[in-house]
Amino acid sequence: MNIQPFALERYFARYEFKAPYLLCTSDCEAMTVAELLALEPGAMEGLQQCWLGYTESQGSPELRAEIAGLYEQVSVDEVLVHAGAEEAIFNFMNAVLTAGDHVIVHSPCYQSLYEVARAAGCQVTRWLTSEAEAWALDLEWLEQHIQPNTQVIVVNCPHNPTGYLMSRETQQQLIEIAQKYNLILLSDEVYRGLEYRPADQLPAACDLYENAVSLGVMSKTYGLAGLRIGWIATRNPEVYQAMAAFKDYTTICNSAPSEYLATLALRQKAPIVERNLTIARHNLALLKAFFDRHQAIFSWVPPQAGAIAFPGLKLNQSIEVFCADLVDQAGVLLLPGTKYDFDDRHFRVGFGRRNMPEALARLEAYLEERVVV
Repeated sequence: MNIQPFALERYFARYEFKAPYLLCTSDCEAMTVAELLALEPGAMEGLQQCWLGYTESQGSPELRAEIAGLYEQVSVDEVLVHAGAEEAIFNFMNAVLTAGDHVIVHSPCYQSLYEVARAAGCQVTRWLTSEAEAWALDLEWLEQHIQPNTQVIVVNCPHNPTGYLMSRETQQQLIEIAQKYNLILLSDEVYRGLEYRPADQLPAACDLYENAVSLGVMSKTYGLAGLRIGWIATRNPEVYQAMAAFKDYTTICNSAPSEYLATLALRQKAPIVERNLTIARHNLALLKAFFDRHQAIFSWVPPQAGAIAFPGLKLNQSIEVFCADLVDQAGVLLLPGTKYDFDDRHFRVGFGRRNMPEALARLEAYLEERVVV
């Protein structure tokens, strides 16, 4: 497979565990195993009794039952567990698509959502959104770019990196377009559940459309990235079986302790999500005030959900250069928009962790010391 280096992940490999202040993380606040086990009586004993043999390739029945409970129309047998969302994306693209197929991908986006398809020999059209349009999806553009060989539409909402959240009307129109052309809809929903207003939460795409594949993960909304547990939910049996068979060539099955802990976390999801929402809302208020104070330096569209946003730099300077100097001089890590193959002006900011205010204060001090408007 001729696949390009993963720019975002290579960037994090360089800086993530060296920079003192991470102001661009995409996940929410993590917790220790002890903190997670403390949420449920008997959980410690259950973990101690966890059998360290092979697990079921599709995921444990208990875990799949908890995941299925996140949806309205999906059964336990329509959930396929993976080692994080990344494996699920990789398996989907390789199991469902063939060389010469056409894929339309909501962009900017996580690189694997388009690069794996491109490396598999597919034609990829990036469905670009813009800050000028508040990162909104243009459905007329989408329909105009569907081709006879189009097989899949990829959409991500709540969106990484902008925090955009489409309306229910837009979601329904998107479903209708997919139905009209009999297309598979891969719906990246890893931030679902982290809407600032519960009423804004969209239905899962797999509940609305039989050819939709909803992608979920424990790392974002739940803040449990170290479990390496993700999943897909779909009512399309052909897609499910193709992905299950392809998984035999990747991880085969998942970690038994991770599945146990993920099952526990989903049983106790209410306090975990509420904790992370409280952190995100608090930090978002700080960000709004920060960007209000620095309108001459930055532009931004406030996010509607999730723990990340995608501001723009107004200075006559490359965002690559700005971010490099910031981490070198102040130890604060931002993620340049170039790592999304987007532009050299925008950058990702993350606000799902408790120490975000300290990192933001360091950024502000850097601006006061080094930036002349």
